[in-house]
Amino acid sequence: MVEQTQSQTQNQPEPQPEPETQPPPNQDSTTTLAVIPVQTETANNATITHANVTPQTSSPPSKIPLRPRKIRKLSPDNGVDQASSSQPTESSKATSAKSSKSRAIQQQQQTLTVPRIIARPLSSEGEVEAAIRHLRNADRQLASLIDIHPPPTFDSFHTPFLALTRSILYQQLAFKAGTSIYTRFIALCGGEAGVVPETVLALTPQQLRQIGVSGRKASYLHDLARKYQNGILSDSAIVNMDDKSLFTMLTMVNGIGSWSVHMFMIFSLHRPDVLPINDLGVRKGVQLLYSLEELPRPSQMDQLCEKWRPYRSVASWYLWRFVEAKGAPSSAAAVAAGAALPQPQQEEQQQPQLLDQINSLINIGACAWGQ
Repeated sequence: MVEQTQSQTQNQPEPQPEPETQPPPNQDSTTTLAVIPVQTETANNATITHANVTPQTSSPPSKIPLRPRKIRKLSPDNGVDQASSSQPTESSKATSAKSSKSRAIQQQQQTLTVPRIIARPLSSEGEVEAAIRHLRNADRQLASLIDIHPPPTFDSFHTPFLALTRSILYQQLAFKAGTSIYTRFIALCGGEAGVVPETVLALTPQQLRQIGVSGRKASYLHDLARKYQNGILSDSAIVNMDDKSLFTMLTMVNGIGSWSVHMFMIFSLHRPDVLPINDLGVRKGVQLLYSLEELPRPSQMDQLCEKWRPYRSVASWYLWRFVEAKGAPSSAAAVAAGAALPQPQQEEQQQPQLLDQINSLINIGACAWGQ
């Protein structure tokens, strides 16, 4: 009996000690006891039941907080799925970015063809009369100039390329000298209808120099013609551009500055609301009109002439007539003195510049002075 008992004892598996685990900090004892009330072990067809097991010796509660960790361990597999699922999203984003870029390019191209000018040109019927009524009501001092000068007329039109070419040829020249060079240039091109980008590019600097065009102006003419030939500029695009875009595009051409662009916009395109802030004649006219002690700076012109909107082009025209009536030589000297230039050489350079600007106004674009 003793040996049999010993053999049974040896054959009976010893219960292994279970690891002590602490319950989760946020989990109460009632919940733990409800999850694992009883643990059963089986050995040699003998069932041993342990009741009233404490929650610290139960293994399942220790697995509960580890379940999220097991899920996290499987996250690389899920990450692969997410990466594969994110690939279509990234490709769709790239496709949408390309489509947005293409739409932006199409919109930029449409700006060159779709008319964006809101205000009617001054050559439209009744537009000059409307401008004069507005200026009379907006500025009493300017109304006195309107009473003594005839109204302007804007009834002629040249193609933008011809007008810009003409503007370059007349730069820094007196009226007679500019007219002589322009006449020979037209004859070299075969008439005004022959002044096209291809014809201008075909003219060599030597040919242009023979008719009195300097080498620098020849390079300006060729740069303008190349921008037309490359599609950067065109007559239709120029006509349909708004004022800001037109100013930006035209100043990209070598030899065309802000003054030339303003003159082109007023006298060739007949834009109603252009204020040539760098023009000495307009600045001097503002000084005389408002009895200012000093010649207004270009940065002050917008504020001084704000009341003339949206017909600042017509107001500028009356200021030119006002300065011209005062006498170009004396007003040129006054402009040089009012500008307070530090060196006498700079004063001498400013005087013929004003004379050339006043005398060449009727030759830039297609302006009729209404005389």
